[in-house]
Amino acid sequence: MRRPFAWQAVLVYVAALALWQVCAPPGSAAEPSCCGSISSAGRRLEAVLDGMNVESLWLAHEHVNWETGEPDKDADYAGPGRSTHCSAFAAAVGKKLGVYLLRPPEHGQILLANAQAEWFRAPGGKQKGWRELRTAHEAQSLANQGNLVVVVYESPDPHRPGHVAVVRPAHRLERLLEQNGPEITQAGQKNYLKTSTKVGFQAHPGAWPDGVRYYAHAIER
Repeated sequence: MRRPFAWQAVLVYVAALALWQVCAPPGSAAEPSCCGSISSAGRRLEAVLDGMNVESLWLAHEHVNWETGEPDKDADYAGPGRSTHCSAFAAAVGKKLGVYLLRPPEHGQILLANAQAEWFRAPGGKQKGWRELRTAHEAQSLANQGNLVVVVYESPDPHRPGHVAVVRPAHRLERLLEQNGPEITQAGQKNYLKTSTKVGFQAHPGAWPDGVRYYAHAIER
């Protein structure tokens, strides 16, 4: 039996590679990320978010320690502050990374997300090093580079809670970014280690896509 010539083997390989690129599933290496690769600083940010155990802590309908996410009242406690804890989680991530955002004791946990949204756009947030971003693309790109980036929604009703989540580094396709926004980690009605902005903010009518704002802060290495 005759063996194929070397050039024939090369042609077979090239054809197979081209076919794989055409048929590769969405999200594979064949489709480049919209927002750059994840840097080493981005990987460290990922590790911090993964280590927060958000799917087990900062649970809705428990009164929690804002910094640890663990319940800090008796099981039969029925007072305020037991709804959801998105803002406490975001503040805890910031403290873990050495970045300040409005948190207890400067503001209580009740309606904290709305207060954070106001604080970010006011002199207080700017003086602490936060800057507003223009697009979801910029938000995902800066998170991939290892910056702390948050997505914030301020409720138009001051008596109803807003929402805040942390953008996590991710390989994100352009079409998915446009449809669903950056990838986030959040506490809320449902806690997610990884989900899209669209899913994370769906309990807040008017938030996605036009009601959210993005803010970023560099993390000291």
